[in-house]
Amino acid sequence: MLLPAVSMDLRAQEQKVVRVAAAADVKFAMEQLSKEFGKKKGTKVDVTSGSSGTFFAQIQGGAPFDLFFSADLDYPKKLEALGFAAPGTLFEYALGRIVIWTPANSEVTVAREGWNALLDPRIQKIAIANPSLAPYGRAAVSALQKAGIYEQVKAKLVYGENISQAAQFVQSGNAQAGIIAHSLAVSPGMEAGKIWEIPAEMHLPIEQAAVVLKNTKDKAAALAFVDFVKSSAGQAILEKSGFSVPLGK
Repeated sequence: MLLPAVSMDLRAQEQKVVRVAAAADVKFAMEQLSKEFGKKKGTKVDVTSGSSGTFFAQIQGGAPFDLFFSADLDYPKKLEALGFAAPGTLFEYALGRIVIWTPANSEVTVAREGWNALLDPRIQKIAIANPSLAPYGRAAVSALQKAGIYEQVKAKLVYGENISQAAQFVQSGNAQAGIIAHSLAVSPGMEAGKIWEIPAEMHLPIEQAAVVLKNTKDKAAALAFVDFVKSSAGQAILEKSGFSVPLGK
């Protein structure tokens, strides 16, 4: 009677695991991607979410990841140039979008006011990701500068370590508005809020790229997950999660 249990334990121990470092903006999409990939392949995807800049530093320090899904193209390119990436594995998986987001009960109608909403005196704090760590933070600053209101709102800005923390600042009431990833604005718990999508021409494209890391313990499993993300099913999940599919896909 013990043999089946032992056999099940062995199968559990042999289950493949892909360890993914993923930018905070792709957290909810990654949950769905991991779930669907697991159903198809029986491989577990262990996802850690955080700041792209932080992961960039951790990977150079030997952090045990197989894949890195960055919120921009630069970090994976740098890892490739520094020899931390498996050659030929870098690919662009999505284009990020940014929005101004306010809670559903906000008296400021961001959809009508657009940039002017941030100048409203009722908006005392505006949350963005830290520009020195997070690509979405840099995109937010560049958009504010192009809109010509950066100097007017600079004193209102509060910084999250990553875009997820910036969104939490607005959810918690510590900020009255945030410039956050569209993918977070439509995620569970935030989709009821008010949004205004910042025109793409107001900032440089947020080209989000991924790479298989050189020290991966299972390159074949990592590449299988990459293939799923690139597939029509994977790209559909990303689009539903608030991303644009890169041109040429």
